[in-house]
Amino acid sequence: MKENIHIEKVKTKKEFKKFIYFPWKVYKNNPNWVPPLIMDLKEKLNKKKNPFFEHADMELFLAYKDNEVTGRIAAILDENHNEIHNEKIAFFGFYESFNDSETAARLLNKASEWGKERGMEVLRGPMNPSMNDECAFLLEGFDSPPVIMMTYNPPYYLELMEKCELVKAKDLYAFYMTRDHKTAEQVEAIVENARKKINVKIRTINMKNLAEEVKRIQFIYNNAWEKNWGFVPWTENEMSHMVKKLKQIADPRIVILAEDKDKPVGFAIGLPNYNEVIKRINGRLTPLGVIKFLIYRKKIKGMRGIVFGVLKEYRLTGLSYLIYSELEKNAKEEGYEWGETSWQLEDNEAINRFVESLGGKIYKKYRIFEKRII
Repeated sequence: MKENIHIEKVKTKKEFKKFIYFPWKVYKNNPNWVPPLIMDLKEKLNKKKNPFFEHADMELFLAYKDNEVTGRIAAILDENHNEIHNEKIAFFGFYESFNDSETAARLLNKASEWGKERGMEVLRGPMNPSMNDECAFLLEGFDSPPVIMMTYNPPYYLELMEKCELVKAKDLYAFYMTRDHKTAEQVEAIVENARKKINVKIRTINMKNLAEEVKRIQFIYNNAWEKNWGFVPWTENEMSHMVKKLKQIADPRIVILAEDKDKPVGFAIGLPNYNEVIKRINGRLTPLGVIKFLIYRKKIKGMRGIVFGVLKEYRLTGLSYLIYSELEKNAKEEGYEWGETSWQLEDNEAINRFVESLGGKIYKKYRIFEKRII
C-alpha cells in the first residue's frame, strides 16, 4: 500500500514560507549544514527580482504526508540554456526531503511532468536555479561544511536519485588549497618565466568603477567559458545584478584582472567564505544577526576561488600562473588561511591539472543527475 503522499504547487505566502524553511527540519541535527541566508534565497526565487527569470520559468512544489511537509522541489526551464546547447532540458532544483523514496519519486515525477508539458525530453539537476548559481548534490566530503555558494546535502539524496532511475550526468570537483604547499618553488619559477615573456598588467578590481570592471569580467567569462559543458553566458541584467552582489560581499584584494594594452584577457574572483558567518546567525539577519555578521566577517579564515578565466590565445603563456600568484599573495596578506577552488568539471583536464600544479587537492565531489522523461 502506497503512503498517503501528495504534491501541491506553491501558491500562497504561507506555502512559500513552508518551502523556504523546510530545510531546517531536514538538517536539524547536522553540524555541517550551513543555512541559506533567507533574504538572499527569497530574492533568488523571486521572478520579479532575479534577472534569471527574464529567460527562464520556474514552479515550486511541496510534498505532503498526512498534512506535514516531507519534501520540496523546483521545476525550472531555462530557454537560454536550451537554445545555446540545442537541448530540451527541464531542470529541477532546491531539492530537499526526508529519507523517503516515495516522497522523492513523487517530487521528481512532478518536475518531469511539468517539463514534459512544455515539450522537454530530459530532467537534469539539481540547479539552484542554474549552473551560474549553486548546483549539484554533494557526492564526497560530507565531513566538513560547504563554502559560500556550494551545496550540502545528506548522503541519502544520492540513493534516492538512483532509486528514482536518475543517472550521473556530470561530476564536479572542489580543490582544497593551503597557504604552504610543496609546489610553491615550481610555481614561482613559472611565474618569473611568464613575466619575462608577456607584457600583461595584473591588478585588483576597482570597486569605485565596479560596473565597468564587471563588463570586463563578463567579456572574458563569456568568451573563455563558451565551450564548457552546461555553460550559459550572463545577460546584461544578470551582470548588473552581480555588480550589486559584489558590492556587498567582495574583498577587492582577491578579485584580480589581467589586461594587455587595456584589453581584458584574464581574471580570477575570490570571495571570503561568508558561510563561516552565516552559520553563526542561522541564516537570519535580525538586528542581533547583523551585529554578529559585522563582528565575525572580520574573522573569516577561508576563501573560495569561485571563477577563473583566461582568453584562449593566452592559455599557454603562463598568464594563469601570473593571475593565481597575485591572488595567492593578496589572500595571504589579507590573512586568509585556506582556500577552495570550485567547482571544476571532472573532465576539464587542463584546469584540473593547473590547480593540482598549484598544490590543490580534491577534497569534495559533486554530482549532477539526469533522466529521460519521454
